[in-house]
Parts: sequence; structure tokens; C-alpha cells
Amino acid sequence: MGDTEIHGTVADGFEAVREEFATAAEASAGVQLAVRVHGRLVVDLWAGDVTGETLTGVYSSTKGATTLVVALLVQDGVLDLDEPVSRHWPEFGAAGKGGITVRDVLTHRSGVIGADGGLSAEELADDRVVARRLAGQRPFWRPGSAYGYSGFAGFSVVAEVVRRVTGRSVQEHFETRIREPYGLDLYLGLPGQEEHRYREVLAGEASAEELAAFQAYVPSPYSLGGIGYGLDSTPPLDQVAFVNTRRVRALGQVSAGGVGSARGLAGLYAAAVSGLDGRPPLLEPGTLGEFAMLHSTGRDLVTGDAGQYALGFQAKGLRYPFLGANAFGHNGSAGSESFVDPRSGIAFGYTRRQFSATWSYPEHDRLAAAVHAAASR
Repeated sequence: MGDTEIHGTVADGFEAVREEFATAAEASAGVQLAVRVHGRLVVDLWAGDVTGETLTGVYSSTKGATTLVVALLVQDGVLDLDEPVSRHWPEFGAAGKGGITVRDVLTHRSGVIGADGGLSAEELADDRVVARRLAGQRPFWRPGSAYGYSGFAGFSVVAEVVRRVTGRSVQEHFETRIREPYGLDLYLGLPGQEEHRYREVLAGEASAEELAAFQAYVPSPYSLGGIGYGLDSTPPLDQVAFVNTRRVRALGQVSAGGVGSARGLAGLYAAAVSGLDGRPPLLEPGTLGEFAMLHSTGRDLVTGDAGQYALGFQAKGLRYPFLGANAFGHNGSAGSESFVDPRSGIAFGYTRRQFSATWSYPEHDRLAAAVHAAASR
């Protein structure tokens, strides 16, 4: 164990989590971990060049917040998961997409993972611009025949449906129904007055040998993997720079533009399932069961074996077999991780300020296992 100073608190019985966190802290410029069990905060730790209040880019962990908005609208009877997208957005029905449903998009089965010629960083910042590009796009596989992850573009389709059905953006729904009433340190659209709390995401550091080994497996820009992660644009999308751009943070793009802290991520999932600080759970049992249900399993055309999905969320019960079968959440490419296990009541949030050089984060497994073991005792 190194000399990195660990700040924050853990509840009695969670001391081993602090020890595991200390090991994780050696691998990044700044890390945060927050855990709630049945709503109660039991772990609140940070280390490196951050505090517990620091905000940073959470990339695709944003999709968890977006999906929770959709779940509430489904719960309200405002959205129907199995209605074609084109019923509300006729232009989207072009190029063989007339039968694609909201469920198909949320479970990455639509085939609409990007646009021919790529989407620039400037375009990807704005969900409405992305939606216009995707409206006439032909799917990259027959919708429903397989699934493949869209890192930056796909959820803009859902955002456009929400805007057309309700007259309000996903970001507005998130702010008024989730973030503000539950006091979450997680933003889809970071206000200017909170900018001073944001710390830029940093690129990973690697030796020449590590970099060469990693680059040998980087997908072609024109492969499904390249399209799914925006590498087919000119220039290819710089993911490190993406959320470090004020425009991206201000707009809060629904696939990867969220900004928050570990406390905010853990709070999001606690609010969804257990309730938070005296407020009731956001999701009713029927809605929870629908969105936690496995939908897309097997081989992901974009990410390979790494992708396993519930409805909008990643299937964390498959990712971490010591959790319940219906655990769900979402991680982000800079190393954030967030999930909830409805069975045990664990709500987990973790952030990193710095990408891993290889985009792999083995500390997720160790931290999640340590939290589960402590909670089980």
C-alpha cells in the first residue's frame, strides 16, 4: 500500500472497504467512493487531487440518470416502451427504422449506434443535433437481430422521443423530478455557479510497452467498435477532452455528458430503489422489475463479451455474480462505476479523475466485492 492519504469515513464493519480503496487510490490522480445500504451512507471516501465535493465527468454513467427519467415516464403512463419511435418522430422511420421501439434503443438493439461519416465532438455535445443526424441513418444491423453498444449517440434518440412526447427535455425532467428534490450531486447540465467544483478528467499514463499492447487492439474507426465509440469522425472523438469542454457539461448530453461525484451516483441509485433522506423510492415495484430485467445478453457487436444489459441499465448481477440477479447500474469510460442491488440494498458510486491507460478498471471488482462482504456481515 502506498502513501496516498485517504479522507472520509466508513461505518463500523466497513473498514476493509477503506483498505481496498487505499489500493485503488494509487492508480489515479483522484478517486471517490460512496456507498449507501438501504439509503444509509456507510462509505464516504476520497483521495488524491479531489475532495468529497469535487465534480468530474462520469461519461456513460450518465445513461443511468437518463434511464431513470425514462422509467419514471413509463411509470406515469406517459411513455410506452413498445411503441415505435417513429410514432412520435416520423422522420426517424426512414431507412428501415419504422419498427424500432424505445425498448430497442434502450437495450442497444436498434442498430443505430452512429451516423455515416461520424459525429464530431461539437455535434455530440447536443442531443438535438445528434437526433437530426440519426433520423435518416440506416441501421448498422437489422433492428432486433442483435445488440451493440452506442457509447455517445444512441440515447439521443430516447431524448428526442421524451422531448416530443412531454415537451420537456430529459435534462429538465432529471433536474425537477430527481436531482433537485433528492439533493443529488449529479448533473445533466452543470450550472455555471457549480463550475468551480469541476476538476478536469486526465488522460491515462502508460509505458511504451503498455501503450503498444493496447493500441494493437484498438478497433478500426470504421468497425462497429469504432462507430460505437465515435472513432469514425474527422478527427476521431477525443474522449478525454469531451466532458472537459464547457459546452458538453452545460448541455448535459444524455449518453455521456453528465458531471457528478461518487456521492451523487450512489444517491441516484439509493433514491431509485430505497429512498433517500426520508423521501420515498422513485420506482414502484413493477417499474423496478421491468427495468432490472435482463434484455440483451450474449456477445455485444461493439464491446464483445463486456456488454450485458437490462433495460437502459447494465446488468450488474452478471458483472458481479455475488450481487443479486437483478442488480443494475452503469459505468463510464473514465472509470466511474455505479449500481444498486435491490436485494441487499447496496447503492454504489465510484469516480476517477484519470482514465486508465488500458481503459480497464480491475479495482471495480475488488471494491464491489469488499462492499458486498461488509454489507453481508
